[in-house]
Amino acid sequence: MKIVLIVLLIIVIIGAVLMGRNIYFVESAFNKTPAGKIEIKTIPEAKVLISGIKGNYYNTKNILFRNLFNYIQDNQISMTVPVEAEIDSSKMKFYLGTKDKAKDLPDRANVLVETVPGRTVVSIGIRGAYNKSNFDEALVKLESWLKENTQYVRGGDAYGVFWDAPFMPWFLKRSEVHIPVTKRKG
Repeated sequence: MKIVLIVLLIIVIIGAVLMGRNIYFVESAFNKTPAGKIEIKTIPEAKVLISGIKGNYYNTKNILFRNLFNYIQDNQISMTVPVEAEIDSSKMKFYLGTKDKAKDLPDRANVLVETVPGRTVVSIGIRGAYNKSNFDEALVKLESWLKENTQYVRGGDAYGVFWDAPFMPWFLKRSEVHIPVTKRKG
């Protein structure tokens, strides 16, 4: 019980420090899928920051997040949630919030500014660590769901969606796996 209270106290203190530095999450790009639930949802068109390197996302040791975080700090951009990660191509996308969309932001060698189109996805919510095992387990559930729900056709590669900051304890972290889909015609 003491450990739980200490962890919660640390989370509150870190949150207060971050808020004091004006580094806090002010806006969500879309709604979170509840843990364990599978749903179809529409992700709106968005202006994003993208960082990528070769290799698998889970082997990047937070390089992508660090690239994006440094860019956000340098350009005084408000933090938003979530961030997206393309697993096999090792890219991370950060959504720009409402007040930052109009900014004329420059590309860098390790961060590109792009507009991504809206899309429909099948999503599953996850609670737990951001790791390959949890991603793969959720992906199997989504692929099974797609086999049973034949009115939807897979429209792209699965990707991860991460809702919480790196300092959040693993057992409190929330994420999702998305697969782009289209409605079968006829």
